[in-house]
Amino acid sequence: MKRIQFLMVLVVFSVLAIGNWGGASNSASAATLMQTQNTQIQTTGDRTRDMQDTQDRTGDLGDRTRGMEGRLSSDVRQTIMIEPGKKKKIKGVIVRRDSDTFILRDQFGSEVTVRLTPETKFSKKYTEAQLIRALPVEVQGRGDSTGNLVASKIKFSDKDLIIARTVESQVVPVEHRLGEAETRLSQAEQNAQRLSGQMGELSEVANLARGGAKAAQESADQAIAGVNRTNDRISALDDYEEKTSSIIFFKVGSAKLSLEAKAKLDELAAQTNNERGYVVQIAGFASADGSEELNRRLSQRRAEAVMQYLVEQHNIPMRRIIIPFGYGELQPVADNSSREGRRQNRRVEVKLLVNRGLTTSDVSQFEPRQTGQR
Repeated sequence: MKRIQFLMVLVVFSVLAIGNWGGASNSASAATLMQTQNTQIQTTGDRTRDMQDTQDRTGDLGDRTRGMEGRLSSDVRQTIMIEPGKKKKIKGVIVRRDSDTFILRDQFGSEVTVRLTPETKFSKKYTEAQLIRALPVEVQGRGDSTGNLVASKIKFSDKDLIIARTVESQVVPVEHRLGEAETRLSQAEQNAQRLSGQMGELSEVANLARGGAKAAQESADQAIAGVNRTNDRISALDDYEEKTSSIIFFKVGSAKLSLEAKAKLDELAAQTNNERGYVVQIAGFASADGSEELNRRLSQRRAEAVMQYLVEQHNIPMRRIIIPFGYGELQPVADNSSREGRRQNRRVEVKLLVNRGLTTSDVSQFEPRQTGQR
């Protein structure tokens, strides 16, 4: 703006000089020219300020996100330290899971690190593979030299495990979307920085006062439209739509994939080669033949068989697959009293979901896809 004010002073001096040299008629023409230039300068200055406002709005979005991260990180919880060799029994919920440890949060909000060993025993026929986030457990063990609880026995119920699996299947896609949102936000901030550099060039164009004002206005409009498109994509990152789906049928009491089932999975996997921001949702079901617990486990094995085929035969990354879940006899699609109805209920539903925020027409110019990556 200082440059614009300086040029306005120069224009005034120029008008005065023209008036002294060319008489009254030339002074009138110079005054008209000065008024036109001032109007063009003001118009371009307004557009420049619009771009600055757009940059500020994008910066505010980044500040709000970082503020939320700061508040979350500042919520420091109390850590429980177990004396070496001391026996301890703790009930709580798993909030984080690593390879051989997990974080357990008790009813008072305190957290303790639980370490697993080959001697750790589990209730029923479960293993450490079932220790997932949101699962309520009871841990018995002794403290080690680092203050962790070395688990000797871990208990949890079937009902709590089913609930925890459902929660985990919903949390994983949300975490994935948050990661993509952070990437999109970083790109928006970079775009804002580039726009800041362009503002200097637009100021020089404004100083020319003639045809440059129109060019500056068009550039500003394009920049604002680009930022708006970026904001729209960020807003759509948590919105998934079903691209395609397939139903895989199984024989009675079997979790083995037939040739027809493999062909359907091959066709669905082929469609992922042309998609971005996709996830695969897998849900297993069973007919009413047999006990409820047996059917629940059978439906889980069917869902895991589909996941294993997609991963091993088509190299679909595990991060693209929502944790498979077996619903047992729940959610039947046909009457279990007939043979045909039971056949339709022995199934696995596979859905290919695509992120709407990554399927806009102009997303490729911001994030080009590399060949060979999914």
